[in-house]
Amino acid sequence: MRVAVVGAGAWGTALANVAADATGAEAPLIGRDTARMAEMAATRENAARLPGVTLRPQVAPCAGWDALSGADIVLLVTPTQTLRAVSAELAPHLKPGAAVVACAKGVERGSLLLPPAVLGETLPEHPAALLSGPSFADDVARGLPTAVTLAAGDERLAARLAARLATRSFRPYHSTDLTGVALGGAAKNVLAIAAGAVEGRGLGASAVAALIARGFAELTRLGVALGAKPETLSGLSGLGDLVLTATSEKSRNFALGLALGKGEPAPDKLAEGAATAEALVALAEANGVEMPISRAVADVIAGRASVASAIEDLLARPLRAEA
Repeated sequence: MRVAVVGAGAWGTALANVAADATGAEAPLIGRDTARMAEMAATRENAARLPGVTLRPQVAPCAGWDALSGADIVLLVTPTQTLRAVSAELAPHLKPGAAVVACAKGVERGSLLLPPAVLGETLPEHPAALLSGPSFADDVARGLPTAVTLAAGDERLAARLAARLATRSFRPYHSTDLTGVALGGAAKNVLAIAAGAVEGRGLGASAVAALIARGFAELTRLGVALGAKPETLSGLSGLGDLVLTATSEKSRNFALGLALGKGEPAPDKLAEGAATAEALVALAEANGVEMPISRAVADVIAGRASVASAIEDLLARPLRAEA
């Protein structure tokens, strides 16, 4: 089965290497910038987004949708807020029955939909799946051991996709809990911003640990309200991804929070948690779920609160039973 990757950022490039290793076949890597894709094809490196990592011989950087026509599996590596537009644009070029795997983490603003639901609206004739879990593009591209979750509504499809993308070092575990996998990826990015801000304020490792634990509690409350399985939320795509993203400066969301906590300019890199925070809180409110940490992040991102005042408000919340 042929795998194509749409989106030539760091994560898309890493997944193109995975696809090449997993299938041994040509793996188109599709980007919008014709000149940059031609440069990648010539140099065999994505110098702008993933420097120092050599593209596998089978990876074929290109621009335009023509390379999608023969793909049985399409990895759609685009931010959640552009997922609707990009998936609608490529729809006419997909092979009939091709599976489309969203590799984005977030909640769509306005609709409050998670990525699989967005694909359900834009690509109703194609099986939708989701790839998520604790993974840094640089680690994956270099072949370091990584375990992720690949979810689809149909268990046979999820297992088939996971097997097709598996390599010796890249291990996808399959699931049918699309909601749980998608929510874990969305919420952990928002919570990682909070963890970075706590670190940036110099509040100590104990405070960061407490924030991760209480953040996971609010993630779980929303997940259960939406029908997610608790075991999914405590697995790779939930707790596992939260621990990774909320403890490392390699995480763009943690790095954004760190800069906010220190009062420094935000890094010039996309942090999906910043785009997701407001929508995540709105989704929680629509389902009667309280998410105070996520609300604090949304308020800071929107300029309604400073990091100092947001932390003070969280510390002033009434004590309650841990549940």
